[in-house]
Amino acid sequence: REHFWLNSVTDGVDGAGFGLRRAEHPMLGATASLADSNAEVYGGRLSLDTHPWLAEHTVLGTTLVPGAVFADLATHIADQVGCAGVEELTLETGLVLPGHGAVQLQLVVGDQDERGSRPLTIHSRTGDDDWVRHATGVLAASTPVVTESLSEWPPTGATRV
Repeated sequence: REHFWLNSVTDGVDGAGFGLRRAEHPMLGATASLADSNAEVYGGRLSLDTHPWLAEHTVLGTTLVPGAVFADLATHIADQVGCAGVEELTLETGLVLPGHGAVQLQLVVGDQDERGSRPLTIHSRTGDDDWVRHATGVLAASTPVVTESLSEWPPTGATRV
């Protein structure tokens, strides 16, 4: 008997060899910096097998990822890229999890604008389907300054409705 299979090479399997880093979030697997900008791409997979608690968010037989998940992901990424927090997050389309299999997540943080804020988009796809955009947002460069005190309630000039 002769062995005709190629020997496997393990050097190409390590994500660090491809420029990937750990995303340090339970729903995200890896992150990478884009070569031609300061943009970052985060990737992950969601399924009922890996995140069984998502089954608690089933409505009429359809499992929906709660909006709080998008807010949590955006907050985590803001921290990772050195932003103060999430300035804006708009949910556009609900994320439906399939009963079997997984959904691929892709989050992209763009370059800083003139204020130092960074745009964020969150997409998903199942298998080789087209990417669906679920949310867009802006990561704040600095913590907003509160100029008014809320120590007096109701505020002066407020009318009861």
